[in-house]
Amino acid sequence: MGQKNRRQPQLMENVEIVGAGSEGMAVAKPDQKVVFVPFAAPGDVVDMQVIRKKKNYFEGKILQFHKLSDQRTTPECSHFGLCGGCKWQHLEYKFQLQYKQQQVKDNFDRIGKFDYPPILPILQSELKYFYRNKLEFTFSGRKWLTDGALSGTHQPEDLKGLGFHLPGMFDRILDIEKCYLQTDLSNHIRLAIKEFTIEKNYSYYDARKQDGLLRNLLVRNTSDGQTMVIVIALYNDERLQNELLPFIAASFPEITSLMYVINGKKNDQITDLSIQLFAGKPYLTETMASPIANEPLLQFRIGPVSFYQTNAVQAEILYKTAFDFANFKGNEFVYDLYTGTGTIANYIARSVKKVLGIEYIEEAIADAVTNSKLNGIQNTEFLAGDMAVVLNDELIRQFGKPDVIITDPPRAGMHPKVIENLIRIKAPRIIYISCNPATQARDIALLAPIYDVKAVQPVDMFPQTHHVENVALLELK
Repeated sequence: MGQKNRRQPQLMENVEIVGAGSEGMAVAKPDQKVVFVPFAAPGDVVDMQVIRKKKNYFEGKILQFHKLSDQRTTPECSHFGLCGGCKWQHLEYKFQLQYKQQQVKDNFDRIGKFDYPPILPILQSELKYFYRNKLEFTFSGRKWLTDGALSGTHQPEDLKGLGFHLPGMFDRILDIEKCYLQTDLSNHIRLAIKEFTIEKNYSYYDARKQDGLLRNLLVRNTSDGQTMVIVIALYNDERLQNELLPFIAASFPEITSLMYVINGKKNDQITDLSIQLFAGKPYLTETMASPIANEPLLQFRIGPVSFYQTNAVQAEILYKTAFDFANFKGNEFVYDLYTGTGTIANYIARSVKKVLGIEYIEEAIADAVTNSKLNGIQNTEFLAGDMAVVLNDELIRQFGKPDVIITDPPRAGMHPKVIENLIRIKAPRIIYISCNPATQARDIALLAPIYDVKAVQPVDMFPQTHHVENVALLELK
């Protein structure tokens, strides 16, 4: 009995890439079909293969280039094309900015469908590379092989890698030689730890079997050079404290904070685990200029699991944009929703009467209180709780109605109950900061019956990626 005929992969030849789409993908529209393809640039002409068919679009991969776009530039990183972290490195920065600005407009037009003024020109990042202050790397005994050989031809130590997960693969990592997102010290620390642990025959984590000693490596740093290193292991082993951590401390005396965590869970989250200090301080301290002239620098303590904007230089521009939109007179009562560690609350506190910060994570609220004390700020108050639950009429009766609301939710946007309560509260102004213009547009559309959009300012926090931050000013009609 003969084999069944398998459907041949669909090929598309001499296709022009016409735009930059969501999630860092480029867009082609051959024969009125919409095809999303990675690592392409508008103006490329390619042959591609369809690898996935969806209801309204296709996903493809490039087989051959016939013409290269004049919007291209040479990526700095040798891992570009495999690593999913910087999908736009091949685009000149001016075009990255152009497509991010367009992304905000497209979402406001297609999802929001509300009136808004001309979008202000996107604020570019001073640093194009080495701008992140936090990276997490993964140890794996099954790294992705880039030499074309089969895994069975390698010795076990040759399969060990320390880097980033490949897109869509939970159990395979790309071994990183040099990452252009964080300072070179981060690269030196990672490579030294990998070399030492391979030489000493430490086992690396296997996500399928859920065994292997070393799981993750977290590196944080500040704009003035402070560095935190956290080694995360599956189980306690005397070599961690007696060998590996002393090696790290001796090799890199500039490390400010050296910690370790034992994580025996099936996920990589460490926020609910005990984090042990091995050497140095239990925190870093980042500084930021006050929005008020001649005021002292603001200081923010960053613990091992504290949230802080990962581009510290650009965070100051983001917060100054929100501050300027608010146009404070000095007597305002402000609600800071999703306050995190109180960065925005403390940033604006000296310019207003009082700030109430609300956040779901209790540990973040403790950090927010500490940051207020650190800066001598006494007009902030912080409340821990689920935003959809605590933002209600009782809260208004207890604390009073706000004059301004600043909201900076996660990528998923605001819960419908939060929006319902904002409509009931009717604060004169809302400053909506978002890392996802799509959910921001959705939320503003629900607020549009009683609020007008008065200003829109995109901010580029993440060069070489498709991500864009956006600030919108809403005023009560």
